[in-house]
Amino acid sequence: MLFYSDSAKRRVESSLMSFVPFRAARVVIGALLLASSAGLAHAESKSILVSLDRAKIMKVPQGVQTMIIGNPLVADVTMLKGNTSMIVTGRSFGSTNLIALDAQGNTIEESLIKVTSGDSSLVVLRGESQESYSCNPRCAPTVALGDDAKYMNDGIGSAKSRNAAAASGGK
Repeated sequence: MLFYSDSAKRRVESSLMSFVPFRAARVVIGALLLASSAGLAHAESKSILVSLDRAKIMKVPQGVQTMIIGNPLVADVTMLKGNTSMIVTGRSFGSTNLIALDAQGNTIEESLIKVTSGDSSLVVLRGESQESYSCNPRCAPTVALGDDAKYMNDGIGSAKSRNAAAASGGK
């Protein structure tokens, strides 16, 4: 057991008392900063939901001069003339970010783009192979990411034959 003199005990208590409010203030300030930055990040970022192989027209925030897409394999963004609208196209499943910059390169807005499958799709798994169908209202074969290579090539071949027949007027 350790014994301290009264003066040593008062010095330790005094230093602890001056440290506790300082530490408490730092914790409170840190928590406030963290909460405000989380709220700010939440307020600035929004989600854009688009289906695979579909396009969506959206308004562009005022003052945007440049759009940066995080992963162009997941989604594509094209600004229309006048910089007031953009077209967001889903290219593959997943998510990526979109950053809007002004003429000076300052961030105006950041959004999360989520690309999902369409509502009317049906996927059939046969062992390890996958086949996709579009059902609106009846199901018909379609080509989608992840389909079996033979199924996909057959579907593309059928579409090319149909397009060629339509272009020639069925002759």
